[in-house]
Amino acid sequence: MEPTTFAQDEASTNYIKQDASALIAGMHSAVAYSGFRSGQYPDRGDGANNPSAEEILEDLRILSDSGRFPLIRLYDSQESSEMILNLISEYQLPLKVMLGAWLDAELSNHKGCAWLTEPIPERELIDNRLANEAEVRRTIHMAKSFPDVVVAVNIGNEALIDWNDHLVSIESMVTYLGLVKEAIDQPVSTADNYVAWINYATELFTVVDFAGVHTYPIWEHKPIEEGLSYTIENMVAVQQVIPEVPLAIMEAGWGTTASEFHDQANEENQTIYFKALMAWAKEMNVTTFWFEAFDEDWKGNPDDRMGAEKHWGLYTVDRKPKAAVR
Repeated sequence: MEPTTFAQDEASTNYIKQDASALIAGMHSAVAYSGFRSGQYPDRGDGANNPSAEEILEDLRILSDSGRFPLIRLYDSQESSEMILNLISEYQLPLKVMLGAWLDAELSNHKGCAWLTEPIPERELIDNRLANEAEVRRTIHMAKSFPDVVVAVNIGNEALIDWNDHLVSIESMVTYLGLVKEAIDQPVSTADNYVAWINYATELFTVVDFAGVHTYPIWEHKPIEEGLSYTIENMVAVQQVIPEVPLAIMEAGWGTTASEFHDQANEENQTIYFKALMAWAKEMNVTTFWFEAFDEDWKGNPDDRMGAEKHWGLYTVDRKPKAAVR
């Protein structure tokens, strides 16, 4: 199902401004955070090389001292995320957290994912299901353990969109979301591409408290002049099929270096999109997580240092601010 397309002024008038009660913890400005520096990476099957407590605390202080992002998004409930929650609590940092549960593939999407060239073995899929169940249990435990820090919970990241490599069924997603909603007091959602929300609106709207949408104009080769209008089009399209549920942007960003779209990826365009998006989010009462806080050079093709996946941060991998936050 393809999303409806609108011109910029039409998109603005068709989008229904949300009441302030639709905001997550009353905040419109938020940021996605992963603390992995050069040489570090999360556990995606072969073990993790996590940042130290000192490095994470430095990051959290950069974000809290900036005054821009009182709300941060974490992507899993592993050791590093627990350390983040502990540090925020211990040092009484002025930060709240959307906690995540990372879901691995329960279906082999080798026919739909461009970089998944062979079927995922059934034994691995079974192991992934068990690991996902354990991850969801950890998320519930951590959300209950840090009720003053964790203000929302997200289950899965782009686990429903049909081009990714860690696909789960809509039935599994609904089950996980239902379990978490019953177990905790915080609002719950999943984070996915706007097309996935359109495709699965009927199944999702009863088991989420808000719709967590990803929108990336630059990935869809939109020029900076169309960046905000295309984001609005995506959000309007989701709102039209799931009007009962508040909207939040769980990821939106603009890369500053990219071999994939080098003419559009730069700090000037990132600054333009960042300022426009956050102003719109404030006006429309849409909690918006900018992707992301810091560049992560472990991501993407290790042979392509200029690949977009490595360069979404508002800060470089060595924690220097880019133009948008200088």
